[in-house]
Amino acid sequence: MFWKRKKRPTGNASAPAPNIESLLIQAVVKTDLGNVRTNNEDTVQFKQVKRKDQTQGAILLVADGMGGHLAGEVASNMAAEIIIDNYFHHPKGKDIPENLTHAFKLANRTIYQAASQNSQQKGMGTTCTALVWESGCLYYAHAGDSRAYHLRENKISRITTDHTYVQELVNNGSISTEEADKHPQRNILTNAMGTKPELRVDSGCYSCELKAGDSLLVCSDGLYDYFNDEELAEIVGGTSINEVAEQLVAKAKARGGHDNISAIVARIGKKEPVEKNGKETREASMLKITRDVEVPDDLS
Repeated sequence: MFWKRKKRPTGNASAPAPNIESLLIQAVVKTDLGNVRTNNEDTVQFKQVKRKDQTQGAILLVADGMGGHLAGEVASNMAAEIIIDNYFHHPKGKDIPENLTHAFKLANRTIYQAASQNSQQKGMGTTCTALVWESGCLYYAHAGDSRAYHLRENKISRITTDHTYVQELVNNGSISTEEADKHPQRNILTNAMGTKPELRVDSGCYSCELKAGDSLLVCSDGLYDYFNDEELAEIVGGTSINEVAEQLVAKAKARGGHDNISAIVARIGKKEPVEKNGKETREASMLKITRDVEVPDDLS
């Protein structure tokens, strides 16, 4: 089944060595209406909690709602609230990817049931991409086409793989990744939260041991659609994460801004001052409207 909207494969690996537990994570949240949309259905949140055992847990989440008439806003907000609350109260003894998968599926069922019971919210859904920083290790969970990236020494890697029709064409060798970036049907989702009773969730431990100076980017398609990976690497590698977030949004708007634009920019290592135009360790929630993309006749 397909939905209107708008790469590298994810990897599983054992947790990084515990000698990086002392590293810190700092993040800036930025979300913007864009140049065309009249409301913002993205929900973007960064939340950090200090646990009793002195380790720090942080979650970075971008949910990109769809459905129109504010239904997309409802779906993305529900996803963020349920996942974050469920994650920070997860049962002891379970691993983090398993907890994230459980939280994603709980959010999916809740959104689907709400849409089924309210005619004004029928068909609503949302993408959702979440990163968790816990005891020096990075984990992910993902559904849809919002993305998470990792940057080290000017080399950027995609942590998530898009759940889109075009990505499936790439996977089966029908088109190249370069062709996918410009494909007219690149915004058609094959998986989204709240659109059906069961949800496919990609989750795991990111297969790279993070180091001081590494950067993370979690963003909606309204941002990454306007950049190639080389451009993202150059900008995200900037000195100040405040300036990085501002520059990403400003360039996306200057290049069209046809959708809502949302990003979390995070850095591992020493803390830096957060300016007034950035938000640190807090929640930023704004409202995104489904793109006007025709579903191909052969996909019905």
